[in-house]
Amino acid sequence: MNDQTQPMKGEVFSPLCPSRDVLNHITSRWGVLILVALLEKTYRFSELRRKIEGVSEKMLAQNLANLAADGLVHREAYPVIPPQVEYSLTELGVEAATRMASLVDWLEENITPIIEAQKEAELAD
Repeated sequence: MNDQTQPMKGEVFSPLCPSRDVLNHITSRWGVLILVALLEKTYRFSELRRKIEGVSEKMLAQNLANLAADGLVHREAYPVIPPQVEYSLTELGVEAATRMASLVDWLEENITPIIEAQKEAELAD
């Protein structure tokens, strides 16, 4: 029997499962876009912000920090003036990003019927 104060590994449906926070980081709107963008190449912060239109500096920094803490993103700071920081995927990050890219591809392939379903749902309300 599990002590309720201990996280339950592999029990994603349990609120005590440590994978829940990581799942939130990976599947958040910005998390998905960051991971998929970093599959393309290494980005500097400002380049990544331009790539992911609509993300604020604060949200980009917060999501990058979360993904780095989870071991998915590598942050490389160079000792130059002005400071230069680059972000890339770790081996674990490549695996997660590849899976997210498949979901993004599926979504883009199916966006038309999804939009049609949304319109039908609005009409039904």
